[in-house]
Amino acid sequence: MNLILFICLFTNQLIQIYITYILDGSDAQASQLLGQLDSAFLFAYAAAMFVSGFVAERVNLRYFLAFGMLFSGTFSYLFGIAKTYNIHDLWYFIIVQGLAGIVQTTGWPGVVTVVGNWFGKSKRGLIFGIWNSHTSIGNILGSLVAGAYVEYDWSLSFIIPGLIMGVAGFIIFLFLVAHPSDVGCISPNNTDRKKYKRLKDQTTGGDTSPTSNSETEETESLIEEQEVQRRISERSYLLPNNQSRYGQQAIGFFGALKIPGVVEFSFSLFFAKLVSYTFLYWLPLYVHASTTMGAALSADLSTLFDVGGIAGAIAAGFLSDCTNMPAATCAVMLILAIPGMFVYQHFGTIHIGLNVVLLIIVGFLVNGPYALITTSVSAELGTHSSLEGNSKALATVTAIIDGTGSIGAAVGPLLAGYVQSQYSWHSVFIMLMLSDVFALVLLLRLVRRELSWLRQRRREERIE
Repeated sequence: MNLILFICLFTNQLIQIYITYILDGSDAQASQLLGQLDSAFLFAYAAAMFVSGFVAERVNLRYFLAFGMLFSGTFSYLFGIAKTYNIHDLWYFIIVQGLAGIVQTTGWPGVVTVVGNWFGKSKRGLIFGIWNSHTSIGNILGSLVAGAYVEYDWSLSFIIPGLIMGVAGFIIFLFLVAHPSDVGCISPNNTDRKKYKRLKDQTTGGDTSPTSNSETEETESLIEEQEVQRRISERSYLLPNNQSRYGQQAIGFFGALKIPGVVEFSFSLFFAKLVSYTFLYWLPLYVHASTTMGAALSADLSTLFDVGGIAGAIAAGFLSDCTNMPAATCAVMLILAIPGMFVYQHFGTIHIGLNVVLLIIVGFLVNGPYALITTSVSAELGTHSSLEGNSKALATVTAIIDGTGSIGAAVGPLLAGYVQSQYSWHSVFIMLMLSDVFALVLLLRLVRRELSWLRQRRREERIE
């Protein structure tokens, strides 16, 4: 699963390095054209994400992810062969980038749904936190490995990942098990899981205690239902009707919006992802402009932001599991990120060692909430109690949340470029800190609800 999104992020990171060579322009021209390519990819990705989640709930996820990988590899390959065929038309690259953004939306809602299908709520935050490290690893390796073909053949930087994605898509097509029922297992999100296991043990002799006729009938009914689900899953339709192949009705777009917390987390992610992607796209340039480091060293140093992001994602997931308060976990990290960015801007340029430490801390605090919302929170809301056990909302909810966040990811770098050119880097950091404030404000109602739940639980514990 990590391979899908890792390669997509890796490929997009390469594009930032090679645009100067592709279009044979100056650095200034390259920056302007890169902004247009970034926008083509990010806005296409954000717009298509909402549709992708809707489709993912209604198709076989094995096919969905496999074809998404194959097409992603194809567009990566098409980007690379521009050098072979001496293509210098900007519209060619914009179209390829836009189409790549569309097909890559298959990855996030599809993969989050598959992981959510296989893992229950226990330690979900930690599992998703570790899993989400692929985003930062992809960014890091994309920056470090991108220079390998600068002097040799930059087209291979896109052709080779494209071939890898094609092979990975074929492997996924052959071996991915999208849902436990596909192999006769019970979903960890099934509310009847424990009762089914107990009753089946009684029927098969695992428990010799006597059972009533009603229990026996209930056992046979549950076992028969599981057998029907297993047989249905073996047919593996590519496009089943709105009734899901797991016997549940796929939720609609507006139905997903009614789930408590979806709207708040979606708009909070808009601002959180705006901050994260602004750092992703502009940090190497900021480090180069604000220090005496060369361009190559600045790019290498900027990867430390993603190193901190890996730790932040894992820590946020772990804290969310321990407290069962994801909104409060995000709020605390957002609060700490604001002074963290202020300190980095004012003191990070003093010494390279201090820059390293502060950059890791900022990456930890900025990426933690972003990672938690796009993974564990999305999976939690996709199996919310208001759905009454229906798990056919995972992809739709994930797409709504991440799609809204992706709009912020598209707006952030563009807005940062305008603010920096018209004002200064200081103004860019003010913009980022205000964005974190907005993300925090949007979560306050959920935080208040979680704190109320915590006080009630403590009162009940004292009474007991």
